[in-house]
Amino acid sequence: PVIRTVALLALCAAYIQGPLTKIFDFNGALAEMNHFGLHPAAFFAVVVIVFELAASAMVVSGFLRWLGALALAGFTLLATLIALRFWELPPGMDRMMATNAFFEHL
Repeated sequence: PVIRTVALLALCAAYIQGPLTKIFDFNGALAEMNHFGLHPAAFFAVVVIVFELAASAMVVSGFLRWLGALALAGFTLLATLIALRFWELPPGMDRMMATNAFFEHL
């Protein structure tokens, strides 16, 4: 049970670290939401924080684990399409890095 819990925490690590970072640097979270054109920024920042923590808790606890995992997968797809639009970048290193990140997240 301990190894299973640690593995589930590791699986959700990005979805736990991200909202904690946003909580401790809420101005940074607002800047991130504004950068990606999500307005009102405060609303989207709070929704993302609550969503990621709640879905991660579902996965780790086992309560509707499948639904939490599916929700995080959908969130990742949506966030990837918003944040890593490599096709809009000119050829070069930035485009290559965004392309790699896009397909890694996909």
